[in-house]
Amino acid sequence: MTVKTITVKEIANKIIRGEDLFIVDVRNQEEYADWRIEGKNVQVVNIPYFEVLDGVDPFLEQLPKEKENEIYVVCAKGGSSLFVAEQLEQAGFSHVYSIEGGMKAWSEHLQPVKIAELKNGGAIYQFVRLGKGCLSYLIESNGEGALIDTNRMTDVYVEFAKEREISIKYVIDTHLHADHISGGRKLAEQLGATYYLPPKDATEVTFSYAPIQDEDRIQVGHAVIEAVYSPGHTIGSTSFIIDDQYLLTGDVLFIDSIGRPDLAGKAQDWVGDLRKTLYERYKQLADDLLVLPAHFMVPGEMNDDGSVGTTLGMLYAKNHGLNIASEEEFRKTVTENLPPQPNAYQEIRQTNMGKLHPDEEQQREMEIGPNRCAVR
Repeated sequence: MTVKTITVKEIANKIIRGEDLFIVDVRNQEEYADWRIEGKNVQVVNIPYFEVLDGVDPFLEQLPKEKENEIYVVCAKGGSSLFVAEQLEQAGFSHVYSIEGGMKAWSEHLQPVKIAELKNGGAIYQFVRLGKGCLSYLIESNGEGALIDTNRMTDVYVEFAKEREISIKYVIDTHLHADHISGGRKLAEQLGATYYLPPKDATEVTFSYAPIQDEDRIQVGHAVIEAVYSPGHTIGSTSFIIDDQYLLTGDVLFIDSIGRPDLAGKAQDWVGDLRKTLYERYKQLADDLLVLPAHFMVPGEMNDDGSVGTTLGMLYAKNHGLNIASEEEFRKTVTENLPPQPNAYQEIRQTNMGKLHPDEEQQREMEIGPNRCAVR
């Protein structure tokens, strides 16, 4: 019996289209509880692989009553799911698919979404990493491009730009990341581009970079990227305004949450910076700027087209983190009862500084799990 398979790209497209998906996750309970495939119309049940070695009959009540319904099976790397999919077929389910590459492949998939055309020509694209909640960007105009907050899967950006005949001139990180390994330096070296990094986040890096400072302007074709110093998540965090229309906030401000200040061990020191950025600096900006963050936490933050973003004015109206009147309450919110820190965040920071050099498989293991960069 040959088990049918499906790619993570196809799964991502189904989620973005809002299709109903029934997924059987066969990893152990601890891995499932920490991190799984999610979406607005996604139903997931956890049936560990080792509990179905003798068949799926004990779990039939958890499965669709109509055996013609589609079932998608996922494991860690795409092996165990094949066995469980075969077991489901033997139990009479006729449309069962094993997800190729499992959660490893899901974690690495990047889904490009066009945000909009730029007013002077060109466009801005968002790369949605559904399995990790990471968001990165391409600004392109007149054949030139700038990449912002890229992931380590650099081939996706290179191929995307090549297909559209875009010459990448600049690669920028809004801050020194602690939840994922940046592809910025690698891309800059590969493409001969300039790599920008906020200097206050780069005091320990082992490589050369171009410093990006408050109010610096970068010309990309006919588009203008303007730096806005916005510390709080890190001491160097810098946002970027694109053509006076879009605000890339990095890990400082999200759709339904705000950035956490503790990932470099300086929570108490940076609380004041974070509040000043959110309650003073951003307040001076136009309400109609479209906020495009570097992360999202839950599928509910996604728009119908799969993008993540909304206006700054809407966030000031609805985001709880922007409406805490008491400074003391704000301090408690962002320093106490925080969610667990991202997996291997210290090693990820060291890697992004150039101090560690993990191989590809080690990088995958370091990034496993949700991003956990936000406070709600």
